[in-house]
Amino acid sequence: MIVGLGNPGPEYIGTRHNIGFKVIDRLAGLYGAGFKGRRKKLLTAVIQVGELKVVLAKPCAFMNLSGPVVRALVKKGGLSPAALLVVHDDLDLSLGRLRLAPGSSSGGHKGVQSIIDALGSADFARCRIGVGRPLGDAADYVLSRFYPEERERVEAAVENAVSAVDCVLREGLDRAMNKFNRRR
Repeated sequence: MIVGLGNPGPEYIGTRHNIGFKVIDRLAGLYGAGFKGRRKKLLTAVIQVGELKVVLAKPCAFMNLSGPVVRALVKKGGLSPAALLVVHDDLDLSLGRLRLAPGSSSGGHKGVQSIIDALGSADFARCRIGVGRPLGDAADYVLSRFYPEERERVEAAVENAVSAVDCVLREGLDRAMNKFNRRR
């Protein structure tokens, strides 16, 4: 299961915090999958990667409240946290930088912390996409849209993240980390 984090609603489209949603949308497009809503709390699409059936999910709760929605989805699918990969923005990576990692702390990301709290485990993989750290207020920054001069780098980062997630599905997390964590 691949979960992209973001905030619901048209006012958040294109914001830094919604880069996880953008990656999931592109991944669904790559496989020709459409999203279906479930009680307006979750959008899901199913893709087939070889013999592997993969659920793509976008929780429609606000970022910091994603955990209960993800927990319900993991439980419904009969999955362990280890079968989950979460795609999200990261203030501690420079704009466009990508990092795949196995389970670890939230690194201060409140959406990831919500998932850890809800699952009672940090044992799930992450695909972190750098949005850079602002000089001012981080909360306002992640809810802002990318500047025009950043958009080319952001689009390249999204495509790189789609390739990285696809590699995780086809070749495993370790191989994908070796291939994609070295890229600048």
